[in-house]
Amino acid sequence: MADTGGTGIDSVLVAGRGPMACAVIAACAARGVKTVAVHSATEPHARHVRLADDAVWLGPAPAAESYLSVPRLVEAARRSGVSAVLPVPPALAGNVELAAAVRSVGLTWVGPDPAVLERLGGDGVEPASELGFLAVVTADGLAHVTPVRRDREAGTARVSWTTGEAMALPAAAQRLPELGWRGLVTVGIDPEGALAEVAAGFSLDVAVLERAHGVDAVDLALRSAAGRLRPVPDAPLRPAVAAQLRSTLPPGTAGRVTGRLPDRPAGPGSDVVAVTGYDRGDRLDGWYDALLATVSAAGPDTGTAARLVAEVLTGLPETGVPHDGAAVCSVLHRLADG
Repeated sequence: MADTGGTGIDSVLVAGRGPMACAVIAACAARGVKTVAVHSATEPHARHVRLADDAVWLGPAPAAESYLSVPRLVEAARRSGVSAVLPVPPALAGNVELAAAVRSVGLTWVGPDPAVLERLGGDGVEPASELGFLAVVTADGLAHVTPVRRDREAGTARVSWTTGEAMALPAAAQRLPELGWRGLVTVGIDPEGALAEVAAGFSLDVAVLERAHGVDAVDLALRSAAGRLRPVPDAPLRPAVAAQLRSTLPPGTAGRVTGRLPDRPAGPGSDVVAVTGYDRGDRLDGWYDALLATVSAAGPDTGTAARLVAEVLTGLPETGVPHDGAAVCSVLHRLADG
C-alpha cells in the first residue's frame, strides 16, 4: 500500500505540463503518491511524462484538444484508475466545468469546490495585479499568508517576491473561509486595496509561499482535498523570491534544448530550488508556452534571496534556445540593490 504521507490520496492525475507539472510530480513521488501524467500527440516523451509513474495520451497538439479539454482529461483520469485529479495551472485549477466533471465521476478534485470556483474564481485567470498575497485557506481561517509583489514589465509575472511590509487584507479576502474556499489561493489586489482576482492552482507565487514558510504546497493541497489538513501553525515568514525563465523563440517556433537548465530539487531546509521542464535533447514544441524553468530562494532578506536566484540564472551554459535570462536577472539585481 502506498505511503500517502497522511493525505489519504494514493494516486493522482497531474493535469498540466512543463516545470510546474514536474515540480508537482516530484513532490507527489516524495510522499509515495502515484502520479499519472497527461500529454498531447507531440509530447509523448516530455520531461513531465518521464518523471511520472504512468502517462495518458490526451489528443492532438492544440491545447484545446488535449491539455485543456475537459472531456479528455476526465476520461483520462477515469481510465487511469487514479483516485484524484490535481490541476496545475490556474487555467485548469479554476475551471468550474472540469472541477464539476471530476466530482461527477466519483474522483477527488484537488482544489476548491466547483460552486465556490464559479462564484469567486471560475475564469481560471492567474492574478495579474502587481500586489497580492498567497495563503492556505482552512475552515479556521487563512494560514501561511504571504504578501507578494510581482514584476510584470514583460506582460507576464517574471519575478515575484515577499514584500516585507504589513498588508491589510481586503475584507472580501478575509471572507474566503466562510465562502467555502479550501486549499491554496493566489490573490491579486488592485491599487485601491480591494480584491482584484482570486485563483487556484500552482502559479509562480506558490514557490514564494513554499520558500517563505518552508512548506510543501502539494502536500497542503492534497491534505486539504482529503479533509486532513490539520491546524497550520504560522511560523515567522522568511523573505523569498521566485523567477521564471522563458524561451524567447517566436510563437509557433519549435526548438531543442542542447544544454543544461537549472534543476535543484526541493528538500528539507532547501534555500534554493530550481525546477526545469526540459532536459538536454528535449524538444520545445511550438504549440505551447515555453516556460523553461522556475527558480526560487529564501534568505535573511529579500535582497539576499534575489541574489541567490540571480546566481542560478547568471551565466547559464548554451541552452540551444534563446531565453530571457538576462532580462530576468536585471530585475533580480534591481531587487537585490533595494
